[in-house]
Amino acid sequence: MPRRRLQLLWIILLIVPLGAADARDKDERRSDWFTAWGTSQQPNVTPEVISNATVRMIARVTVPGNAIKIRLDNTFSTSPVTIGHAFVGWRVQGARVAAGSNHAVTFGGSPSVTIPAGGSVTSDPVSIQVLAQQDLAVSLFVSGSNVSPSKHQSAVVTSYKSADGSGDVAADETPTAFTGTTTSMWWLKAIDVLSSDTDRTVVAFGDSITDGTCSTLDAHDRWEDWVSVRVDLGSSNAGGKSRAEGKRYEAIVNEGIGGNTVTRDNLQPPPDSIPGVERFDRDVLSHTGVKEVILFEGTNDIRREASAAQVIAGMQNIIQRAHAAGLKIVGVTIIPRHNVPPSGTNTGWNDAKTAIRNQVNQWIRNEAPFDAVLDFDEVVRDSSNPDLLNPAFNCGDGIHPSPRGYYEMGKSVDLDVLELGGRGH
Repeated sequence: MPRRRLQLLWIILLIVPLGAADARDKDERRSDWFTAWGTSQQPNVTPEVISNATVRMIARVTVPGNAIKIRLDNTFSTSPVTIGHAFVGWRVQGARVAAGSNHAVTFGGSPSVTIPAGGSVTSDPVSIQVLAQQDLAVSLFVSGSNVSPSKHQSAVVTSYKSADGSGDVAADETPTAFTGTTTSMWWLKAIDVLSSDTDRTVVAFGDSITDGTCSTLDAHDRWEDWVSVRVDLGSSNAGGKSRAEGKRYEAIVNEGIGGNTVTRDNLQPPPDSIPGVERFDRDVLSHTGVKEVILFEGTNDIRREASAAQVIAGMQNIIQRAHAAGLKIVGVTIIPRHNVPPSGTNTGWNDAKTAIRNQVNQWIRNEAPFDAVLDFDEVVRDSSNPDLLNPAFNCGDGIHPSPRGYYEMGKSVDLDVLELGGRGH
């Protein structure tokens, strides 16, 4: 055989097995379920009702996959609610669903389900391909009268509802029937995705600065949204280093609640949502595929007269429970808050509370048993006065970041920290 032909044959013999092995690895990579979107239901919310109509909730999943399951919670309702039909499809724009994508959802094989007061149900798997950063439309037909939903108050996303009395339009892919809107998230608690390209769910567990106060409606520009986009694009860290070849997705789930506290005892005024130490099981441990949690709370405890010791004790409680569940936990420093005088039930903010904030932050940075630390205080503070927000990053209330501030926070996260190779910023 000529020498040239022999060399070519050896090249082919070397390449083919390698290619076949790569294909086998990809084909044999196990698919698992991961919570790819979630939200926190709240008590004491603005009442809304629905009567014999359909809601179309819009939720953006953060990882790709070939099937989904939806979880519906009725946590803060005193009455059961019956969902007559449920559908899920690819949202195109507004309330419009991509033609041919709307899939019926079943629960134990049934097209309808009753969620008990305080209860939770998860659907059967729905065979639908989804992409990372794709909006899904979850349509729920409610046949009852004057039904008050258990919900998340401020989703920073527009969802849709048909007029009372319009009946079951869950299967309708056109937007015509959905004449009303809401920025709350009704009953929809989580969406799980069956994915072979994902290795973990990361839960952002926090207050309004995670929930997205002062972010832009429908823009998905909260700090954790930017982290999720960077994961999707493959950027490894703030310097833009490429994600390592073969790196898999991480699902990012937002479990923030406006005004949330870590603790409850002796706070003035009392907290108006379930504190972090009490909702940790429901809003973190109940999700699927969770490997890490990012704890970003404490400012509202301090505003309500908590001591540094109380905030630290609450954080230690959550850290211990995360580690007991086999999770890694990332701590986040508390960002500056500007002084305001007391007004009504708002006890205000002053220099003494800033001193407590700084004391807690020093503990987070130097002593806390977190697996890693994100220093958002350093990212958004004013270089000329570290006890204030940088004016460009202040949305105007001296509490919350502006959209640009959220961008800086999300951009600052070293994505290697989410893999927790060591303590870092």
